[in-house]
Amino acid sequence: MTDPTQDPRFLQNPYPTYAATRSACPVQPAPTGSGGRPGYLVTGYAEAREALGDPRLSKDTAAFFQGRGSSRHLHPAVAHHMLATDPPQHTRLRKLVTKAFTTGAVTKLRPFIARVTDELLDRWPADEPVDFVAGLAVPLPVIVICELLGVPQKDRSDVQRWSGELFAAGKPDVIDAASHSMADYMTGLIAAKRLAPGTSLLDQLISARDGDDRLSEEELASLAILLLVAGHETTTNFLGNALLALLQHPAERDRLRKNPDEIPAALDELLRFDSPVSTATFRYATRPVTLGGTDIPADTPVLVALGAANRDPQRFPSPDRLDLDRDATAQLGFGHGIHRCVGAPLAKAEAEIALRAVLTRYPGIRLAVPPDRLNWRHTRLVRGLASLPVTL
Repeated sequence: MTDPTQDPRFLQNPYPTYAATRSACPVQPAPTGSGGRPGYLVTGYAEAREALGDPRLSKDTAAFFQGRGSSRHLHPAVAHHMLATDPPQHTRLRKLVTKAFTTGAVTKLRPFIARVTDELLDRWPADEPVDFVAGLAVPLPVIVICELLGVPQKDRSDVQRWSGELFAAGKPDVIDAASHSMADYMTGLIAAKRLAPGTSLLDQLISARDGDDRLSEEELASLAILLLVAGHETTTNFLGNALLALLQHPAERDRLRKNPDEIPAALDELLRFDSPVSTATFRYATRPVTLGGTDIPADTPVLVALGAANRDPQRFPSPDRLDLDRDATAQLGFGHGIHRCVGAPLAKAEAEIALRAVLTRYPGIRLAVPPDRLNWRHTRLVRGLASLPVTL
């Protein structure tokens, strides 16, 4: 199987390729992007869910690449983040940040999210097309996660740029350089906060580093970077993909506009329909694994295509149809198992508030360009729009 992410048609609509791949075999050999290393791609729902929860599939990338040689120069704080660890290290790190993203904690953030959303929409001109991505989908989650972590406003544009560069598929030099820029910045911010402590989540992590939990300096910087990047990248793509789906399904858009209280229940189906994370982060088999009837040798990378799994007709009948009455709570857009996205409650809150505001404020919102002229980000892990021009 060739790498489909190099085909612009795949970036526009990956689902026919996913369907053909899954129909042929839900687990099959494929390029992984790990230095050209062959691996296995999982496209079936049952197989994906099993793989995401299988402890034999390790996330410890440092152990996998040790001694193999690499021309990459990722900063260790980016290369060895929480998502690239296994228990017990992963358990310890996740415990430190989970409380910041509980339902109760997110509820307290809702007034701030709503205020930022309204302020951003107030800037939209009424008489010309607006880029929804640049005008709301990017700045809203960036502002929220930066506020949560205590990143000063003057630094947020740089942070946003480095974060985007970390997902630049096919540009390893750009990714490596961005990893160092982000790590150097975060190291400096941590040092500044030690001199002038505050109440942000990053300040709380620093206290844990200096207290009983004993985060190392690298772990501290790595956690901060992961929360910063993951805290807005997924949500940005979620917002863009969700609004596009509704604009392409006017009856569903009008339904939510007239009944905005139905938006929370619709979020899982919107996540399923066009997952903001196309492929889960790196895993490899620590010993031979049989998945979906396919034997995977030890020491082999495994890529789980969440977008493909969410369109598996064996789990979701008529998967290419957006159905807001569908029970899609089992969708895998945020992953599954111990590595399920810790920030999922925050992402859903931001999506609910943003979609409610846009649909009720702009009842006639529609695409400003034909769907085949939309520009999608060229990245392997996430699926999101580079821009979404809309007419209000």
